[in-house]
Amino acid sequence: MKGRVVLLDHLRGREAAALVVDGRLEDLLIDPPESRAAPEAIFRAVVDRPVKGQGGVFVRLPEGMGFLRQASGLAPGQRILVQVSGAAEAGKAVPVTSRLLFKSRLCIATPGAPGLNVSRRIRDEELRDALTALAAEAMAGAAEDLGLILRSACEAAGDEEVAGDIAATRALAEAVLADLQGEPELLVDAPGAHQQAWRDWSDPAPDEVDEGADAFRRHGVAEMCDALLVPRVPLPGGAHMAIEPTCALVAVDVNTGADTSPAAALKANVAAARELPRQLRLRGLGGQVVVDFAPMPKRDRPALEQVLRAAFRGESAETSLAGWTPLGLYELVRKRDRLALAEALR
Repeated sequence: MKGRVVLLDHLRGREAAALVVDGRLEDLLIDPPESRAAPEAIFRAVVDRPVKGQGGVFVRLPEGMGFLRQASGLAPGQRILVQVSGAAEAGKAVPVTSRLLFKSRLCIATPGAPGLNVSRRIRDEELRDALTALAAEAMAGAAEDLGLILRSACEAAGDEEVAGDIAATRALAEAVLADLQGEPELLVDAPGAHQQAWRDWSDPAPDEVDEGADAFRRHGVAEMCDALLVPRVPLPGGAHMAIEPTCALVAVDVNTGADTSPAAALKANVAAARELPRQLRLRGLGGQVVVDFAPMPKRDRPALEQVLRAAFRGESAETSLAGWTPLGLYELVRKRDRLALAEALR
């Protein structure tokens, strides 16, 4: 099916949302188990103990512990506000940050990061000026360090809708920032899969929204998920890559298949580089990723690096392209922004 389709359904009894573009699965959100703290949840936490040599501290949450990096100046017993910044690995502390973000469909409130900013994707200068003026009016009287980002979806929204969204987001942020006293507590729950889809997949607007118990079945999402649970990923021209997570890293191996032409390796590697961000996103994989590209001359590396940079540009999860190792492997680090698909479906 052609077009951009948002599907809202359930998988294994939990809320799930799928973004399908021209018949291909582009993103997949699944609510984690209730026992797991989900990214974006905001807690009142209590500082527990520092971790020597890492510049961080453990913090007590309502259930379990969190780990806060770059936490100089905090004292044990101090109350702080933290936000879950990624998916926790089994048996490890939940990663949290003290830099809170309050996200809505049209704006993001940014405590500690002052200023009014408009998404760069909105290029109409008159509209940018109008939105900035609207934001300034809606944020009048707010704390000096409470900033605001207007998202690209504002381009298709009316002034009243934008102003209302800013007011609601500002009110939530101010209420949470003032709620610092007490024992560890969940103050803002993480968005569910359906809410996050509505918030983050609205720009560009979908051609269709299919919601209901059979939405995934009608569009073959279950089969698409099954394909993501096996290591092998077919690539054009008969090539393929294998993606296998281990305890330490995610290993990726690229093979040319039956093609033995001089350009086979570069073609397979370029195809793998273009497909890799989508595969990591859909499989929910992050951390250190090591790619064993098909053997090719070193002179072809700059061209492949350019493809990799373009492929990862615009990804929601922070990704650092570290480069080549002495053994000819390529390393990158991707933020764990969600639970691994295999674990979410377990």
